[in-house]
Amino acid sequence: MPLPIEDYGLIGDGHTAALVGLDGSIDWLCLPRFDSGACFAALLGSPAHGRWQIAPRGTVIRTQRRYRDGTLILETDFETETGAVRVIDCMPLSNERWDVLRIVEGLQGHVKMHMELIIRFDYGSIVPWVHRSEGTLFATAGPATLELHTPVQTRGEHMTSKADFEVGAGERVPFVLNYRPSHTPAQEAIDADQTLAQTQTLWREWSQQCSYQGRWREPVLRSLMTLKALIYQPTGGIVAAPTTSLPEQPGGVRNWDYRYCWLRDATFTLNALLLAGYTEEALAWQEWLLRAVAGSPADMQILYSVTGERRLQEIELPWLPGYGDAGPVRIGNAAATQFQLDVYGEVMDTLHLARAAGQTPQPHAWRIQCALLAFLDTHWSDPDEGIWEIRGPRQHFTHSKVMAWVAFDRGVKAVERHGLAGPVDAWRRTRDEIHAQVCRSGFDPKRNSFVQHYGSTELDASLLLIPLVGFLPPDDPRVLGTIEAIERELVVDGFVLRYMTATGIDSLPPGEGVFLPCSFWLADCLAVTGRHAEAEALFERLLALRNDVGLLSEEFDPRTGHMQGNFPQALSHMAMVNTARLLSLASEQVKASTQKGERPAAASTAP
Repeated sequence: MPLPIEDYGLIGDGHTAALVGLDGSIDWLCLPRFDSGACFAALLGSPAHGRWQIAPRGTVIRTQRRYRDGTLILETDFETETGAVRVIDCMPLSNERWDVLRIVEGLQGHVKMHMELIIRFDYGSIVPWVHRSEGTLFATAGPATLELHTPVQTRGEHMTSKADFEVGAGERVPFVLNYRPSHTPAQEAIDADQTLAQTQTLWREWSQQCSYQGRWREPVLRSLMTLKALIYQPTGGIVAAPTTSLPEQPGGVRNWDYRYCWLRDATFTLNALLLAGYTEEALAWQEWLLRAVAGSPADMQILYSVTGERRLQEIELPWLPGYGDAGPVRIGNAAATQFQLDVYGEVMDTLHLARAAGQTPQPHAWRIQCALLAFLDTHWSDPDEGIWEIRGPRQHFTHSKVMAWVAFDRGVKAVERHGLAGPVDAWRRTRDEIHAQVCRSGFDPKRNSFVQHYGSTELDASLLLIPLVGFLPPDDPRVLGTIEAIERELVVDGFVLRYMTATGIDSLPPGEGVFLPCSFWLADCLAVTGRHAEAEALFERLLALRNDVGLLSEEFDPRTGHMQGNFPQALSHMAMVNTARLLSLASEQVKASTQKGERPAAASTAP
């Protein structure tokens, strides 16, 4: 059984990432990029599906871990009856090679250690051919080769590479696992200590560029480093999470592949980066976005690969039992073929935010936006699968229509505020038509609340975004009624559910945890409606859900106290940064931004 999700830490190199357990085992790693096949897949099965553990052989009395300040270098300390030892884990930042670096450092006494390396390519399904040459261990299967460099003597047992060694105080034992395409020559082994120092320097140089000076700077910076680790550096695309199929319900079937880039996250991503002064990453993300959506607006998808690929066929891997036996394990994501109106609003809002913050999009960006609006003008009234990517019948989701309104609103503002050319009168008419329809068909006067979709009486946490995108002012009675209804019916132990899954709207079995991004949205709504103390209390409760190294998953189970869903989740960290920013602003700034119909925590509202 894998560890609880919160017991994992993240290391990454700007191309891919690994999850390192509190027990010293790397249970998840895909090479050479986030959406490649995993060579360690124990997270979704057992050690037999691949892992790399380095830990004391005897009983561990206590374990503590941390990231080195300003870095993604993970240190795990093991205390035993005979001494204490530290395992240092990182992935060196490089555009030329892929390495996982692990250094065992003796802290006191003497500790007997054990290493177990089980390489299983293609998500645990392929046992490689392993041989040794000049002290190096080589594992090859098909297109991939892994090389292990270490001064420790290894041995093979039952398709597993093992080693036993002892570390005394002050001693350091390096292990370096290098990936390369199997048809290319072997690379020279890196110097472990020198590379560790270089990696630390690069991370700290990046962290020191953080210009965010609001409250909660430490958790904000840790979230930004997590987001940095989820960026595919060659293209600027950011994955929703580095994992697939971590369940949203224990033993359930809500298991999806999140190793792709969602357009829906675009505004949150760009804003979080701009708030902290990371304009280079923000520009790279913006350029990835423009490349991904280029082409016919009718063909725009809700998600793409890190390089912008569109064909993301969803398949199941029957040989993997799943995390905690929650199957099926899926790779690829069928949501890529869904129609979701809200992404048009997200793209328009992202480029609007970039302009307002002083970033000039590429010259062709406006032509793309005009083409998107021309398509949306004839399709905004269509039903869609909505923000939660339901796998049931399409509906007229209220949030989807609100975001269609956002698309035309941002188009109008581009003409009015930035002097761009477009059929602004027609856009205004469409914007007004959508607004009127949503207020007429998406609002239930009896409940005094907006509803999940037209004709429904159900609630949806996405309705919390209505005042946050400028559709209605925060003090509008319909907004206040919606917030109160969600607090009454979708809040569990102080946190927010996406919607009531028991209604069958998504054609899946009911049940899932509270959704952390939605809980941050509720904190935002409390703040903009003047309930600042309650907003701050909720935010502090959400911060307390982070694991010991500051990471958040997608969902949380208040009953068990365990994280659920893919991990770490980019949208949770983006939402946390944006809420910290909002709660750090003066009330006058918040009021002024909402009166302009802007996102209240937008980077462009900075004093």
